[in-house]
Amino acid sequence: MKILSTNIYVGPNLYANFPVIRYILDLGELEHWPSVRLGDAFIDGLRQRLPGLDDHGCSYREPGGFIRRLREDEGTWLGHVLEHVVLELQNIAGADVSFGKTRSIEGKPGHYTVVFEYEDEAVGCAAGELALELLYSLLPEALRPAGAPGPDWDFEEARDRFIRDAQRRAFGPSTASLVRAAEERGIPWIRLNRQSLVQFGHGRVQQRIQATTTSLTSNIAVELASDKEETNQILRDLGLPVPRQRLVQGVRDAVRAAHGIGFPVVLKPLAGNHGRGVSIGLTTDEEVEAAFAKAAEYGRNVVVESYIEGFDHRLLVINGELVAAAKRIPGHVVGDGRHTIAELVDIANQDPRRGIGHEKVLTRIELDAQAERLLARRGYDFGTVPPDGEIVYLRSTANLSTGGTAIDVTDEIHPDNRDMAIRAIQAIGLDIGGVDFLTADITGSYREVGGGICEINAGPGFRMHVAPSEGEPRDVAGPVLDMLFPDDAPRTIPIAAITGTNGKTTTARMLAHILKMRGYTVGLTSTDGIYIDGQLTVSGDMTGPVSARMILRDPSVDAAVLETARGGMVRSGMGVMSCNVACCLNVSGDHLGLGGIDTIEQLAEIKRIPIEVATDAAVLNADDRLCLGMADYTEASRLCYVTMKPGHPLVKEHVRAGGQAFVLEEGMNGHMITIYDQGKHMPLLWTHLVPATLQGRALHNVQNAMFAAALAYNMHLSLDDIRQGLRTFDATYFQAPGRMNVFDDHPFKVIMDYAHNPAAVRAMCSVVDHFEVEGRRLVVVSAPGDRRDQDILEIADVVAGHFDHFICRCDDHRRGRGPDEVAQMLKARLIEKGVSEDRIDVIPDESASIEHALNMAAPGDLVLVLADKVKRSWKQIVQFKPHLGHAPAVRRPETIVVPDIEGFSLDANIALVSDERGVRIAREDAD
Repeated sequence: MKILSTNIYVGPNLYANFPVIRYILDLGELEHWPSVRLGDAFIDGLRQRLPGLDDHGCSYREPGGFIRRLREDEGTWLGHVLEHVVLELQNIAGADVSFGKTRSIEGKPGHYTVVFEYEDEAVGCAAGELALELLYSLLPEALRPAGAPGPDWDFEEARDRFIRDAQRRAFGPSTASLVRAAEERGIPWIRLNRQSLVQFGHGRVQQRIQATTTSLTSNIAVELASDKEETNQILRDLGLPVPRQRLVQGVRDAVRAAHGIGFPVVLKPLAGNHGRGVSIGLTTDEEVEAAFAKAAEYGRNVVVESYIEGFDHRLLVINGELVAAAKRIPGHVVGDGRHTIAELVDIANQDPRRGIGHEKVLTRIELDAQAERLLARRGYDFGTVPPDGEIVYLRSTANLSTGGTAIDVTDEIHPDNRDMAIRAIQAIGLDIGGVDFLTADITGSYREVGGGICEINAGPGFRMHVAPSEGEPRDVAGPVLDMLFPDDAPRTIPIAAITGTNGKTTTARMLAHILKMRGYTVGLTSTDGIYIDGQLTVSGDMTGPVSARMILRDPSVDAAVLETARGGMVRSGMGVMSCNVACCLNVSGDHLGLGGIDTIEQLAEIKRIPIEVATDAAVLNADDRLCLGMADYTEASRLCYVTMKPGHPLVKEHVRAGGQAFVLEEGMNGHMITIYDQGKHMPLLWTHLVPATLQGRALHNVQNAMFAAALAYNMHLSLDDIRQGLRTFDATYFQAPGRMNVFDDHPFKVIMDYAHNPAAVRAMCSVVDHFEVEGRRLVVVSAPGDRRDQDILEIADVVAGHFDHFICRCDDHRRGRGPDEVAQMLKARLIEKGVSEDRIDVIPDESASIEHALNMAAPGDLVLVLADKVKRSWKQIVQFKPHLGHAPAVRRPETIVVPDIEGFSLDANIALVSDERGVRIAREDAD
């Protein structure tokens, strides 16, 4: 039994719309050993080690269902067993996961796809490893691989180590409560580190927390709260109840201060927290000296203050409101007349709510020097058996982190005490603060029953409020999220996801351009790289989940356009849990046979993922049957169809029902992009006015423009904004590198495009056919080496009837093919299609093949370069120097409308000149 591959999906994916891990598992010989054949020893051993499996419903949807599957008929196979064991291991480590799916792989006996949900990637992977070891240990010796755990393996020790590691990675109670509150409000979140730094919201509207410190928390306020002396003085100046206090740096000064204040006193480090180094109720010089030594372990500055009688209360103030109050009891045990104090501590620590540190709602009680000192005051030690009902305190402070417990008293607090706590937090300047208030009776006013503020806490823990030992749990996380994201504030930025086989990059660039012209700072992911506000920040193919998260984490971005490709979704999922709008442009055969995607129907399932998670609008190609089928899977508020067939029957019915559609309609002056929405008919733009369509010749870019317009419309941009964006987006290398770039400064025309599959090549052939060419049509053609033979041959079929001469090349990266294998395959196929051999050249190197085509071209020719290395190829085309036999370029006269430009006098000697650097004004008689 071997795990052949592992995929960690960080967002919506082929199996679920939430994070899952997928194993490809090979059972080997164990394919012949289902659970019934493995016998009762295997099943009972599994139940003994993981009793929680008894609650798994499996396909029976009721507790005990999985155990039935193990025992009924032949039982079930170990891939399915592994799935349940991984889920149960995560459950006992504190993760709330339940989704799993195991399926055999057709045509591969013994191979299974095992999918299971996870909350933390590392914990999910560790659970998979531990599950495999557990199953090995339960197998008969003859079936167990060499070196695998056997019957003597200590599963309990391995399980506990796994749980401890998982809990160290888990959010603490405070952060976890804030994340849950965000999810309830539909606010997206991203964990930014392995501790408690979390981003809520995306892009420009994001807010961050570190536990209960937020983006709004004042650094000055945190510094003040950490300085106990300064805090005491500020509160005293406002007339708030605080103990008398002095700051000391030596043991003699501490004793002197204690006498000056008057016993009993409290000693604590100036900048301590969680009760560390605090000693209370000190009544002698010796106790002060010992307490000073303890406090000095946490800093040279030590505070001596008067001791206030009463119970310790934590009053939590958020955004100027008291939202919770808890009475805190120091760590203690209650005598029963039979057990020693040490035994009582062991019994208390068996409470499943107690853990190490902050990972559970209560913390284990420790028997240490402080406990020993407190017991000695009563004449006790760890072996003492206290009387029945006697409370024995083992801590002098009531912090939960040292084993204390909490009782909710929110509804009992006196209004004066409530107002006092709010004033104290406002005086320090905290958005979230905890007031440690000592009083004998929280229901009485501090003015009457006494009491005092002993500390102000920045970043107070929520554990005692969300899971008190006694009393009602309080929603303290909700007010924090309401403070960070008020009702009228956006909680995320607009996100558009664009998928399909061809046209994704151009459509994404068009939409990004429309949004930028409207004034948005746009984050764009594409096959070319990541762009922020039009500037390339990371180059390369950036169409996967990692790049999507980079965009959403950028605080300058206020709209995201995500080109979402098949590869990233197959490997790692979508990367963002939902998007506002999504479109699927088309589905055609590309990358088939890779990543387990063998059919076009399977490819459509992958492309459907963004459509499934769009919330506001799903935009679908009504002229593509596979795109049409996605309509049944979307839960978006609006469904929009795009069609280039004005008589499309389904679209007509959709429009009659008030639905939305973008339709290409025939008019007197050409083709008009028209919007239908809620019974309205709105002409948008003539296609020949969109420069990227080459005056309407490039029908595939007409369609891309329609999709970009539909997405922008559903992102609530005005029609004028959309028109302006489309009118100013062209197919130059600088706006759309590798997408139908035209170079006219040679004696012949060159068109370069990244087309690398049959559908894209077919679109480019259509563009070439629409040009009037005085000379020949030449093409430099190739195909990626990792495509199926039939896909490579189909590219040759597509180009065969459209060109006069063919230069067949290979990509730099052969992807498993021979040095000239792809080029020779194309040549052989072209000959089969009737192209004479003298019209075909095989030049495997891309640069050499382009150079050959440019040298071969004569004035009036058209050269189509289907490029792989786009930047290099364009530079080669632009820098090419025509040989002497080439006539100089002849620029046809054009009528250009130029607005008045201050400082220029436009006359016959002024011309607009366009080249690879853009458009400039030049004098005809100048160099």
